[in-house]
Amino acid sequence: MPVARHRLALLPLLFCGVVGAASAQGQEYARPTANPHQSASVALATGGMAASSHPLVTLTALDVLRNGGNAADAAIAANAVNGVVEPMSCGVGGDLFVLYWDQKSRTLHGLNASGSSPAALNRGVFEERELTEIPLTGPLPWSVPGCVDGWAMLHAKFGRAEWSELIAPAADLAERGFPVTEVIAAYWKASEPALSRFPTSANALLTDDGDAPAEGEVWRNPALAASLRVIAEQGADGFYRGPIAAEIVRFSEANDGFLSADDFADHRGEWVEPASTTYRGKRVYELPPNGQGIAALQMLNLLEPHDLRAMGRGAGWWHLFAEAKKLAFADRARFYADPAFSDVPVDALISKEYAAARQPLIDGHAAATDVPHGDPKLGRADTIYLTVVDEERNCCSLIQSNYYGFGSKVVPGDVGFALQNRGNLFSLDPDHPNALEPGKRPFHTIIPAMVTEPDGEDGERPWLCFGVMGGDMQPQGHVQILVNLLDFGLNLQAAGDAARIEHVGSQTPTGRPMDADGGTLVAEPTIPDEVVRDLRTRGHRVVRGRNGGGYQAVLIDWSAGENGVLHGATEPRKDGVALGY
Repeated sequence: MPVARHRLALLPLLFCGVVGAASAQGQEYARPTANPHQSASVALATGGMAASSHPLVTLTALDVLRNGGNAADAAIAANAVNGVVEPMSCGVGGDLFVLYWDQKSRTLHGLNASGSSPAALNRGVFEERELTEIPLTGPLPWSVPGCVDGWAMLHAKFGRAEWSELIAPAADLAERGFPVTEVIAAYWKASEPALSRFPTSANALLTDDGDAPAEGEVWRNPALAASLRVIAEQGADGFYRGPIAAEIVRFSEANDGFLSADDFADHRGEWVEPASTTYRGKRVYELPPNGQGIAALQMLNLLEPHDLRAMGRGAGWWHLFAEAKKLAFADRARFYADPAFSDVPVDALISKEYAAARQPLIDGHAAATDVPHGDPKLGRADTIYLTVVDEERNCCSLIQSNYYGFGSKVVPGDVGFALQNRGNLFSLDPDHPNALEPGKRPFHTIIPAMVTEPDGEDGERPWLCFGVMGGDMQPQGHVQILVNLLDFGLNLQAAGDAARIEHVGSQTPTGRPMDADGGTLVAEPTIPDEVVRDLRTRGHRVVRGRNGGGYQAVLIDWSAGENGVLHGATEPRKDGVALGY
C-alpha cells in the first residue's frame, strides 16, 4: 500500500504537546493550570499518536498513520528520518530493539536487532597490541549494524505499507536538507574534534570549514541519501549483501578493521520472548539480555514492598532508589551477556523471591559502598527512542542507537553514516560472561519498554508504551517514570518533566569497578537543597548536573471509550514533540 511522501508540513494536527524549557521539581512556569512544575500539556488524541526526539520524526510517523500505515510502518519511516536529523545518536550504522503489541492477536513481541562482533576479531588481537580495554573510536569497536535488518524483520511480520515508500522520506530529507535543532546542534558540536580526526567522517559530517552545523543551519547529506535509496530499492539485501556492505568491507580492509562480507551476509536479528514483572497492578515488559532491560525489573521488585507514595519525592525515596539500583547493577555486571554464549538466569533474577532475598542488603539510613552481585539461585548509552500507537491500538516501542555520539566516529567510506562502537562494551577478561568472542553480541544499554494492564477478561491490554534514552540512565529512568506515574500520581508529561537523580558508579558491563566507594548521585539542579543535604548525611556523594535521559511516551486511557484516549508526552531535555490526531 503506497504511503504519500511529501505531506509532512500539511498535516492537520488536531492535538499536540509542545516542548518547553527545562523542567523539573522546583521549576515553575506561568501556566494557568494546577501543576506549575509541568512544562507543557499532555498531548491528547483519539486516532493515532507518535512521540519522538525530533518534530520531523514525529510528523513522519503521523504522515504514515494518516495514509493507512500501521504502528510498525510508522516507526520504520520515523526511525529512518531520525537517522538523518539526529545522526550522532542513531542511524543505519547502529543497532535496534523493539517491543511490539499486535492488537489483532493481543500479543507482545520482542525484537533483538543487535549485531555481532566480527568473526576474525578475538581477544588475542588486543593482547598483541598491548590494549587492556577495547577503544571507543576507530574500527576496533565495530560490530555488525543490526538496524536495517531490524526494520526488515518488523516490516515482514507486521508492516502493510510499501517498503520503498517508508524509506523514501528519509532519503528525500537527506538530499534536500533540514534545519539543525538546538539540542542536536550542541551534541554535534561536542563531537566535532573526534570527527575531524577521520577524513571520511569530516567529509560526511562536518562543513567544508571543519565545523559542526550550527542551530538553524540547513544540513544536507547526499551520501546518506544515496545509501537510503539503495535500502529503499533493494531492501535489507542492499545493506548486508549489496553495495553498502561492500563499501564498508572495502574501507575496513584498508584501515585495519575486521568486518568482512561474511559478517554482513550472515547477520540475522531474532524475535525473542519479552521478560516481565508486575508493579502496582501493572505488568512491565522489557527485553532480556544481551540488553540491560531486566535491571529495571529488578529495581521495581526491590522497590514495590515500600510505601513510596507516603515517602514522597524526598531524600528517603532517592536513597532507596539508589540502593536498589546498586543491587541491580551489581547483578548486571556479573550476569548480563549474550545468552547464546552464557547461561543468563533471567527468570530467577527478575523473580519476587530473589528480590526479597536481596532486600535486607538495603540499609534505610546509610549508602552502601561495597555491593556484591547476588546468587539468583536463591530465589528461583547516545540513543533515540520513539513510540507510535495507531488507530487499531497496535503499539511500537522502538529504541535505536550508535552508542556514543556518532558511535566509533568513523564513516566507512562514502556511505554517509558512522558505524557504531558497541564492541567497546565487551570485556577482555576471558572469565567474564560478557567477554569478547568472535560472532558474539555485546552487552547493550538500549532498552524499549511497555506496560500492560488487565483487560477485565482474563487478558491484558497495552497501557503505556515508553522509553528513556541515555546509557546507564535508561533502567533508572524507566523506574523513575513508573514511580512518578504509579506512586506519586503525576500525569504523563509531568512524569518526564520531574527532576531526576542518576546514580553513576557501581560496575560497568565489563565488570570493571567504576567507583570503589559507592558511586555518585547526579542530582538535577531543581532537586531541593535540603534533599541533597539529607542524602549526604546518609553517606551519598552528591553533585549537581543534568541527566542524559530522553523520555517519550504514549499512554492509552481505556476508561475513556472503546478505543480509549491517547495521552502523549515528550520532555524538554530533547528537541522532540508528541503529536496525535
